[in-house]
Amino acid sequence: MKVLVADDSVMYREILKGLLSSWHYDVVAASDGDEAMAILNEEDAPHLLLLDSMMPGLSGPELCQAVRNKQQDYTYIILLSSRGEEEDVAHGFEVGADDYLCKPFKEFELRARLRAGERIIRTHEELIKAQEALQFQATHDVVTQLPNRRGIMDILKRELNRAARTAEPITVCMADLDNFKRVNDTWGHMVGDDVLRWTAEQMPGALRKYDSVGRYGGEEFLIVLPGCDRKCGLEVGERLRQRIAGGVFASGATQFSVTMSVGVCQLLPGMKMEELLNGADQALYQAKKLGRNRVEVAAAAGREGRVGAGPSILAFSK
Repeated sequence: MKVLVADDSVMYREILKGLLSSWHYDVVAASDGDEAMAILNEEDAPHLLLLDSMMPGLSGPELCQAVRNKQQDYTYIILLSSRGEEEDVAHGFEVGADDYLCKPFKEFELRARLRAGERIIRTHEELIKAQEALQFQATHDVVTQLPNRRGIMDILKRELNRAARTAEPITVCMADLDNFKRVNDTWGHMVGDDVLRWTAEQMPGALRKYDSVGRYGGEEFLIVLPGCDRKCGLEVGERLRQRIAGGVFASGATQFSVTMSVGVCQLLPGMKMEELLNGADQALYQAKKLGRNRVEVAAAAGREGRVGAGPSILAFSK
């Protein structure tokens, strides 16, 4: 673990560097508080600090306060001081120090304090990883690893808010695998899951880097296309259709072609999110009705650009 030693005493810096190196720590040294702050502002800054309370530039307590004000990952701070007055110790803890060690210190005591700090840092890192894993599981589909319905809807809401601010177009595609029930009935649900995974791996290759795709439910996917109008949505939908239809799914000795139907709908003035999704869904239904493996685009009907009873369908086929 990397440790920052900040002390204006050359003697103590060398003592600490020697001890910590012998205990297999990666030591970074600073001769004053300003140099220490510069190190802490670097990308790979240490998270275990030994700071002298009194030194030129920023003092140890001032560094503590600066670290606590900006920190994201947890940093464990041990203040070193030749003064052991209660008010100095209390002030150190008030500004964010985790521990306090008086000079001259005993080696076993320093090593014990460092080990305690190291355990706390590693425990914090493990908690952060567990939290991130739980967040990923809550917003991503187990089978495809794409955003799940909740995740892709959150993305859509963010993009709709952004489009409202920038007045840029936004379009969604509702894509559904054709005859997917037949896959499950013929080869079983494990192969069906493999087909979903394969589809999820293929789709990003047909999208722009700032587009988003998620599993909306079953064999249905929702694609969010920011800055994209109906014409652009049709082009993206067609690229998706061609990419899936042009590939061959293989699982062991099982090989077969997969096709996808796509419904496209652009957000128009006055249209709510539910109407946008409904428009894409109706366009998808039309694509299925007209023979599958095709793309259909919905156009909103109504006066003065407002949505009327529902979207009408503009027919586009492969």
